[in-house]
Amino acid sequence: MHRATAALARPRASRSRLAWLNQASTMIGTTLDLERTAQELADFAVPRLADGAAVDLLESVLRGGGGERWKGAEPPVTRAVAVSSIVEMEDLEPDEPGELSVHPQTLLSVHCLRAQEPVLLSRMRRDDYVRVAPTPSAAAKLRQAGVHSYMAVPLTARGVLLGVADFIRGPGSPPFTRADVELATELASKAAVFIDNARLYGREREHVLSLQRSLLPRATPNTPGLDVLTHYTPSLDPSGVGGDWFDVVALPGGRTALVVGDVMGHGVPAAATMGRLRTVGRTLLALDTAPDRVLARLDLAARDLEDDQVATCLCAVYDPATASCTIAGAGHMPPLLVDADGTVSRVEVPAGAPLGAGVIPYDATTVPVPAGSRLVLYTDGLVKTRRGDIDVQLRLLAKTAPELVDRLLEHRNPDGIAPGGVERLDESVLLVAAGGKLPPGTDLCVWSLPPDGTAASVARSLVTERLARWGLEELSDVAELVVSELVGNALRYGGGPGQLRLMRHERLTLEVSDTGPDLPQIQHAELSDEGGRGLQLVNMLSRNWGSCRTPGGKVVWAEQDIPHTVS
Repeated sequence: MHRATAALARPRASRSRLAWLNQASTMIGTTLDLERTAQELADFAVPRLADGAAVDLLESVLRGGGGERWKGAEPPVTRAVAVSSIVEMEDLEPDEPGELSVHPQTLLSVHCLRAQEPVLLSRMRRDDYVRVAPTPSAAAKLRQAGVHSYMAVPLTARGVLLGVADFIRGPGSPPFTRADVELATELASKAAVFIDNARLYGREREHVLSLQRSLLPRATPNTPGLDVLTHYTPSLDPSGVGGDWFDVVALPGGRTALVVGDVMGHGVPAAATMGRLRTVGRTLLALDTAPDRVLARLDLAARDLEDDQVATCLCAVYDPATASCTIAGAGHMPPLLVDADGTVSRVEVPAGAPLGAGVIPYDATTVPVPAGSRLVLYTDGLVKTRRGDIDVQLRLLAKTAPELVDRLLEHRNPDGIAPGGVERLDESVLLVAAGGKLPPGTDLCVWSLPPDGTAASVARSLVTERLARWGLEELSDVAELVVSELVGNALRYGGGPGQLRLMRHERLTLEVSDTGPDLPQIQHAELSDEGGRGLQLVNMLSRNWGSCRTPGGKVVWAEQDIPHTVS
């Protein structure tokens, strides 16, 4: 707009000023983004109120805090957030948006902040420019451009000082008057409410996001034969933060549980529900390695939550002995399998109702995950957009999956590759499990044991021979006693042993499976009792021990520390 035309367009009569301020309510605060709201204020003021405008916000406000009055000698710390001007004023040198500013006390904008009152220089004199511009060079630019009038107004909402907005006029525009200051103050008051809304919304988002991240695992365990990478991306929309989660749980015998879930809701309630479900899920996985049974019990737990929320979930258990994954789903997006040659296939998981819906049981499927292949688990925030059809987005995800996985493996950052891109509606979780060979220093052996009284002798021989081959003879005495008790427990209470699993990883793990349904517990044995002390012995000799159910019965396992001097 030409500056003469702009001057004519500026609101003058009381009715036109009121209409102009009402229009500001529709053009400022269109989003809950703090920086964009400040820019909308500057853009609205130019050219209808001023030839140039700048908005600086307190650094504490940008960090989610509130404003304050300054009583000490130190000037307030502000950050330039928005700048707008007519074409003739584009060569000026205001603080660039994003720059941190610590201005001298003599600057009029600093006085405006400290006193929280408007400042007006109707006609600027030569020595006024250094009181307006942040630097001597910027002051010279103002003089050269013919800037002759200046005003600044504080941005205050709900008793909180947020920052300052200042305005200038140049050749062809009349000087600012007291009426203009009153108008700018009213405009700043309206805009400050929107800026404060954005501040409060952003602070709430940070609180929810902080809660969300604190409830997610900080690190993934070292899993033999499986490299797991995870990536959580918060929503671009503050209201989208809430209930997406993932988990990686180390299970007996080198198995690994992979969990991805999404609570149907947002905000603190969804994050709290997510934390509860994740905690319950970890507890259940320590007692049962069957994903379908874990989901069934999670469904019961979800129904007991007071929030009455439902969630989708995918649970998978990887077994390095068979290089396969057993997967069950509760209304969740199907995982993808990327083969070593880049071929992508969708894993058809039997349909299951979301957790909390009360529709069980769940069914599981087993898929091979050989070395070089990668299993991709994700939440719908990775593909869901405002305009895209979800089926189309899923096909796009399958097409871009190899690049997405490579990006995550190389840079740990898949942003910009997923189909949702910048248009995604929701937060997202991406979990990639890459199958591989057991790392050096890790060995896994699985043997079938006879279902009779010779099982203990066979198990002791197998363990002793293997430990000798690994150079761990000093662990043999304890290992023989422990495996004897585990096999004896299977013979006595489990219908006979099934398999013996011996793994050397960070520790030495012994595991015996059987078909018995009941998990063993340590019994209190009297002095006169002839038995009942087997698990007491295992408990004393082992670093750790436990049991969990499997699809065919249960396993009982025990761990021993490996001396660091042994390679």
